[in-house]
Amino acid sequence: MTRSTTPHRAAFFDMDRTLVRVNTGNLYLRWRLARGEASLREFVRMSGWMAQYTLGIVDAPRVTALALRGLAGVDEAGFRAECDQWYATTVRAHVTRLARDAVESRRRAGYVPVILSASTPYMVGPLAVDLDIEHVLCTRLEVSDGKFTGTYVAPVVYGVGKVTVAERWAQEHRVDLVASTFYTDSVSDLPMLERVGEPRIVNPDPRLRAHAFVRRWPVEHWT
Repeated sequence: MTRSTTPHRAAFFDMDRTLVRVNTGNLYLRWRLARGEASLREFVRMSGWMAQYTLGIVDAPRVTALALRGLAGVDEAGFRAECDQWYATTVRAHVTRLARDAVESRRRAGYVPVILSASTPYMVGPLAVDLDIEHVLCTRLEVSDGKFTGTYVAPVVYGVGKVTVAERWAQEHRVDLVASTFYTDSVSDLPMLERVGEPRIVNPDPRLRAHAFVRRWPVEHWT
């Protein structure tokens, strides 16, 4: 039997403020602060970086490198277990019914669901399991002998970095990006929105809302 060469379609979903109605980075910081595992100074610094991210002006590789220094020497398995607990107790309630319905609707329509996020596998992984999404494209962290080295594996999956990893994945899985769709909230994702054939705007930040209006891209509000 001859294997079909027909390209597949994918439905790419951002995580923060898209599949999850809030910024998970802020959720994680508040969770650690409440447990006495983060200082107020760390919270303020990270909140500033989150604000830059929202505005689409963050230097993602630099900020990611700075943020990861604190993970150097931390046990990967223990961190993964902690993130699984954090997702179950703090994040899962923020995954909206509309987000779940969109994933299932695209799956039924023959699209391959993919989470495409600047976050890490430890943050995105529990969400992917919850939504039964096999494919996750996100920022990978370097691990040696079961412990984090405090750095990442390039590229950071942010801005044009999302296009880089999506194109690589699409080639490996015979996916036509022009026939695919991408759901996101952030103006930083314009490169990927322009790469797919069907941009979908969800809970947009002000700058992305303006772009969507000019380009007549559909806007949804998942709350």
